[in-house]
Amino acid sequence: MFNLPESNIHLAASAENKQQAIELAANALEQAGYVESGYLQGMLGREQQTSTFLGNGIAIPHGTLETRGMVKNTGVQIFQFPQGIEWGEGNIAYVVIGIAARSDEHLALLRQLTHVLGDEDTAAKLATLTDVKKFRAILMGEAEELNVTADNISLDVDTSSLLTLIAINAGKLEQQSAVNNQYVSEVISNPALPLTQGLWVTDAAVGNQKNAIAFSRAKQAFNLNNKAVHGVVTVAYANDQINDALTRLLDAKVQQTLLNGDSAQIVAALNGAPVPEAATAPTQTEASAPVAGGSVVGTFTIRNEHGLHARPSAILVNEVKKFGAKINVENLTRGSAPVSAKSLMKIVALGVTQGHRLRFVAEGDDAQAAIEAIGKVIAAGLGEGVSAVPPSEPDTIEVVGQPAPAAAAPSSESAVENPNESVEGIFEVKNEHGLHARPAAILVNEVKKYNANVAVQNLTRESQLVSAKSLMKVVALGVVKGHRLRFVATGEQAQQAIDGIGAAINAGLGE
Repeated sequence: MFNLPESNIHLAASAENKQQAIELAANALEQAGYVESGYLQGMLGREQQTSTFLGNGIAIPHGTLETRGMVKNTGVQIFQFPQGIEWGEGNIAYVVIGIAARSDEHLALLRQLTHVLGDEDTAAKLATLTDVKKFRAILMGEAEELNVTADNISLDVDTSSLLTLIAINAGKLEQQSAVNNQYVSEVISNPALPLTQGLWVTDAAVGNQKNAIAFSRAKQAFNLNNKAVHGVVTVAYANDQINDALTRLLDAKVQQTLLNGDSAQIVAALNGAPVPEAATAPTQTEASAPVAGGSVVGTFTIRNEHGLHARPSAILVNEVKKFGAKINVENLTRGSAPVSAKSLMKIVALGVTQGHRLRFVAEGDDAQAAIEAIGKVIAAGLGEGVSAVPPSEPDTIEVVGQPAPAAAAPSSESAVENPNESVEGIFEVKNEHGLHARPAAILVNEVKKYNANVAVQNLTRESQLVSAKSLMKVVALGVVKGHRLRFVATGEQAQQAIDGIGAAINAGLGE
């Protein structure tokens, strides 16, 4: 979890305008040793580029790429302004979070914050709280009791791999800052515990940061060493307040709900609430929301390496706001509910990473033009370099009710005038036990040394390309001795990255 000392929270602050509020945050960051003198100018410059107002009374001023070199350590300073600060365009900020980030370390913080602050009632409470301990607990998502949400439930996963189900759960928990990289490495490498009737349980002794539970269920049960596998429960254990939830896992009715229930029923069962009757319509994780006739629908793959963190999200929202059409967006990959594409807070809260598929639905006179423009800015990388990883499915634009789709969305190749040339390398894994957690971690650490986008696929298993900087995704490739891996790199150090990867694999990745 991102470290947030109580001394970095300043309640009942006052400022006359946005610039004074940003100056307070910048001075606090400098005094705490997070940044060098002069970072303020970067924060003010960033605000001129795009407003940092997220929504729900929250603003997150931070520096520009040019002032990133002034950051000594990643950190935040948080100011509460109960009277509100005018942040432009009629927006009022009550909580201002000044961010100093080296590299992309702030992305986990943003995911964590939006998970909490996306709720209007929670944001409103933060605007008036006078207890710094309670303020911090709410901001960090440290609820007194476990509350499993539908975001942690993955149903109908098309796999026959126990490791894949575990990796999905670990990724969910890591996205919410419930666990760290140590946890992910250990939970993937440790054997799962069979519970009953195809249900398995996994956890880890290290890296637990807050209580949480994730559950994934295969589309069809399969066998592993003559034992059935249907679903996996992965537990993050921070304190004894999770004990009641663990006890519920042993209840036969709860186990049956995990095996046969829909998302809403599983959430209720894990939280100890009455289990509702099965829904008659598919849940959001199973099907997209219905669309009215005449609407224009665009489905696009996010190509930039770090997904929709604050900066590319702001570029996307600014593009959407150019049009009068009503535009909603949903994250098809995560099965999210549709949200307004004109809300920066809601876009960031979708938790979009590279390769996720977004579905935009526009209604209005300029709906077609809006969807086409959205497709172009996404294909161009939303202000960042596009990935070398080709989308698994083509981008599309269609008008609901018409027999044929409209013109396809532009590809990244057509939207970017000078795409980076890719460098490829194919290597055979030689270590005896393949890419289990330890050698996979060594490989990922090697990849992260280079200023390049690197994707990898398991040619032997004909897998799709995935980010080679994600430990979870590398382990989930299921690589054993003799498998051939194909790496695709783009960027300033693409060739160095491929050479380094090849040398690391040939050396046995620490084994």
